[in-house]
Amino acid sequence: MDRLNVALIGAGAIHTCHVEGLRHTPGVHLTALVESDREKGAALARRYDCRYYMDYREMLRDKDIDAVHICTPHYLHREMIIASLTAGKHVFSEKPVGLNLLEVSLIRKAAAEAKGRLGVCFQNRHNPTSQAIREQLSEGSIGNMRGMKASLTWSRGGAYYTDSGWRGRFATEGGSLLINQAIHTLDLMQWFAGGVSRVKGVVDSTLLSDIIETEDSAMAMLRFTNGAHGVFHATTCYSTDSPLQLEIHGERGLLRLEESRLWRITENERTLLACDAPPEGDAKCYWGDGHQQAISQFYAAVREEGKGDYATLDDAARAQAVVDALYRSSQVRQWVDILP
Repeated sequence: MDRLNVALIGAGAIHTCHVEGLRHTPGVHLTALVESDREKGAALARRYDCRYYMDYREMLRDKDIDAVHICTPHYLHREMIIASLTAGKHVFSEKPVGLNLLEVSLIRKAAAEAKGRLGVCFQNRHNPTSQAIREQLSEGSIGNMRGMKASLTWSRGGAYYTDSGWRGRFATEGGSLLINQAIHTLDLMQWFAGGVSRVKGVVDSTLLSDIIETEDSAMAMLRFTNGAHGVFHATTCYSTDSPLQLEIHGERGLLRLEESRLWRITENERTLLACDAPPEGDAKCYWGDGHQQAISQFYAAVREEGKGDYATLDDAARAQAVVDALYRSSQVRQWVDILP
C-alpha cells in the first residue's frame, strides 16, 4: 500500500499527540488540518506543512485523503465519524465516539456499511503497566480474580469549563468526569476483567456545582462478568493530577499499580513488573504515553499487517455502556444491568 494521507480535524490541546504519533508512524503523512479558527488553523497548517480547511465537509471531498483523525469536542464526534466513514475514509477518533449508547448505535450502522476502519483512542491500554497486567492475568500469575479497585483523583478548576464553551454541559460534553476523564479507568477495569455485567453508583457535582451542570465526582460498585466485583472512585476535585491507583486481588496475590509502577505482591515477594514513562513533548502526564502505540497499531490494521491491537467501536461501546449505566444508576439509586 502506498503512503496514507491523513487529515486531522480539530486543533485543541490533544491534537499534538496525534501529530507526534503520525510523525513516528511509517507510511502515513499529515496532509490536511481542519480548524474552525482561521488564524489558528492557518498558522498550524504552515507549521505542519499541510493543507488547511475551515470546514471538515470540504476536506472529506478531497479524494487524496485516506484517513481522518477526530480531535474535536464530544458533541461533534458522532456526526464527523459518520460523515467520514460515509466518505470512504478510515477514522481514528478521540473518545468518546458519541455522547451515549444511542449515538454509538448510529455510528455502528454507518460503520457496518463503510469500507474504512474505525479506531478509538483508548491510549492507556498501551501503557507498559496495562500491557503487563493483561499478560499477568493471562498467565494466571495471581490466580482467579476476586476483586479490583481503582481510584482516580485529578484536578479541573472552573476555568477548564468556562473557557471551553462546551465542557460542563450535558448537551455538548455528555457529562464530565465519567465520560471525559474516568472513562479511561473504567475501560481498563472492564478490559482487565473481561467485561462488566452490572453497576450501582452515585455521580454528583460537588466542588464545581455552581459552575457545571455535569459531575465532578463518582463512586460505584461493579460486577464483572468473571464473577469478581470492583470498587471505583474518581474525582476532578483534588488539588493536583495524581497517577491512577489500581489493584487487582487474586487467589494467590495482588497486582498493584501505584505511582506509575506495577507490582506483583504475594506472600513471599514483591516484584516490580513495569513502569510507565512520562510522555514526551507537549503531552500532559495524565494522558500517558500510549498515543504513539495506539496510532501505529491502528495503521498496522489498516494496512492489514496483522490484526493490529487497536480499540474498536465494540471496545468503545463497552466503555460507554458502563458510563451510561453509572449515570442511570445514580438517577434511580439501583443496580443497573449492562446487556452483553
